[in-house]
Amino acid sequence: MIKTDILIIGAGPTGLFTVFEAGLLKLKCHLIDALPQPGGQCSEIYPKKPIYDIPGFPEVLAGDLVDNLMEQIKSFQPGFTLGERAETIEKLEDNSFVVTTNKGTQHNAPIVAIAGGLGSFEPRKPLLDNISKYEDKGVAYMIKDPEVYRNRKVVIAGGGDSALDWSIFLAEIASEVTLVHRRNEFRGALDSVEKVQNLKNQGKINLITPAEIIGLEGKDKLETVLIRKNKEEEIVLKVDDFIPLFGLSPKLGPIGNWGLEIEKNAIKVDNTLDYQTNIPGIYAIGDVNTYPGKLKLILCGFHEATLMCQSAYQRIYPDKKYVMKYTTVGGVTGFDGSKKEAPKSVVKAID
Repeated sequence: MIKTDILIIGAGPTGLFTVFEAGLLKLKCHLIDALPQPGGQCSEIYPKKPIYDIPGFPEVLAGDLVDNLMEQIKSFQPGFTLGERAETIEKLEDNSFVVTTNKGTQHNAPIVAIAGGLGSFEPRKPLLDNISKYEDKGVAYMIKDPEVYRNRKVVIAGGGDSALDWSIFLAEIASEVTLVHRRNEFRGALDSVEKVQNLKNQGKINLITPAEIIGLEGKDKLETVLIRKNKEEEIVLKVDDFIPLFGLSPKLGPIGNWGLEIEKNAIKVDNTLDYQTNIPGIYAIGDVNTYPGKLKLILCGFHEATLMCQSAYQRIYPDKKYVMKYTTVGGVTGFDGSKKEAPKSVVKAID
């Protein structure tokens, strides 16, 4: 049985950053993830997608963010159980938990932090009769490597952040980018909407709204898409690729059977203090949780992880008082004895 201080369900960005915050408190972490590598959606679905709202990074690729997080936590030596799904949980007499995976691996910890993102998920597919015929033959529901689309004619459908961000990114790679959305208004960030409009004005993006894709055609692979605009006009476009980005259909999976309070496929937590669930000792952080005012942003998950670790320390060591120190003053000491010192100029300024 694997024993640790904090057992983290989910090795996405929020789960990985939890290791860092726990390490500052000298708490050991072990992570379980159904994917074969750390990083969650950032690694599995869109490693080459640029992210714009990570503090200190005007732009960072999702895969690079994961690499940076892995480097940041290296000295805290976390354990990983990858390619296995957390299946069941049992509370022991000492108030610790045993989590068993679908492959029978058991983990024991006094604290469980669920950082499972959206959970298990499948892409939402448009209702087109023959769309499955063109899957992997011109139709894709996610972008892993944008270089695949270099010098190709691409049609993207959708009105959220993913559709906007990828349209902006591919405008510099593809020979032609067309963005189709059923409304004139978009659901994404206002800055992204403005960038798309500017690219349209520059002739780098074809923007067709309000419109929808109503047909796909091609013999052995996708060759054309049929678009209906304003419910009347029909447009036939020759394309190489069609990428409908309508989001993911998330499911909590087995975690939904753990006795946790669930609301709209997310775990309810107490956000007034520490993001604890209705079961003491079990926390939920990142996109998997819900509370009044919740924002599903990576940076919000980082904040939740920080407060959660402070609470976890108090649960594990109720008789100890931890005094929060700035890492810019004392540096960061890993479990392997390595230490990253704060710059002397910073220490002197604070002293």
